[in-house]
Amino acid sequence: MVKVLMIEDDEELAEILSEYLQRFNIETVNVPDPFLGLSKLETQPFDLVILDLSLPGMDGLDVCEQIRKRNDIPIIISSARNDLTDKIVGLEKGADDYLPKPYDPRELVARIKTILRRIGREKSEDSKNSAELRFDKNSRMIYFRGEPLHLTAAEYGILTYLLEHANEVVSREDLIYNVDAIHEDSSLKSIDVIISRIRHKLEDNPKQPRFIRSVRGLGYRLTP
Repeated sequence: MVKVLMIEDDEELAEILSEYLQRFNIETVNVPDPFLGLSKLETQPFDLVILDLSLPGMDGLDVCEQIRKRNDIPIIISSARNDLTDKIVGLEKGADDYLPKPYDPRELVARIKTILRRIGREKSEDSKNSAELRFDKNSRMIYFRGEPLHLTAAEYGILTYLLEHANEVVSREDLIYNVDAIHEDSSLKSIDVIISRIRHKLEDNPKQPRFIRSVRGLGYRLTP
C-alpha cells in the first residue's frame, strides 16, 4: 500500500481526500500542523507528501523547502493559492507537482500514480547501474567499463534479469521462466553454460568470479 503524508489544516477536506484515496490503496496520514508534519517525516516512512500552502505557523513554501533539504520524497502542493508566483516558487523549492484547489480527487489520484511510476522507473534504472556495469534502456545495451557488451539474446536476457535483481539470489528456474530468450523446456545445465559465457565477458578470472557468483544449491548472485 502507498503511504502518503498530508499536511493540510482543513481537516474536513483532509478527511474527504483520505477516504477517497483509500479506495485506491493509498493510506493517508494527515497532520494540520507543519512542524508536526516535518517531525513525522523524520520518524515514519512515507512514499509521498501532499502539502497545503496556507498553514498555521509556517508558510507551505517554507515547509516544502525544509522537506527537500532533508528528504528526496515526492511532494505535491495542493493549494487554493492560485498565484502563478506560488506555483513557480513551489516548483523551484523542490515540489514535484502543483495542484490548485478546487480539484476532482480523481486528478489527485492520477497525479500521485504518475509521480510514483516515474520515481519507480528511476529507481529501477539506478538499480541496474554501477560504476562498471550500466544498462541503457533506450538503446537496450549493457555497457561494461564504458564499452558495449556483445551478447547473444539469451546472454542479454539473463544479464538484464540479474541486474534487475542485483545483490539477490536468483535461481536457475527464475531465469528459465522470466527470460524471454530462454525456452521453458531448457535444462538447468544450459543456464550454467550461458552464465559461464557471460563470466568470460565480464571477469578477469572467470574461475574466481567477482561479479556473478554461484550460491550453492540456490543459484546465482550478481554483485555489480
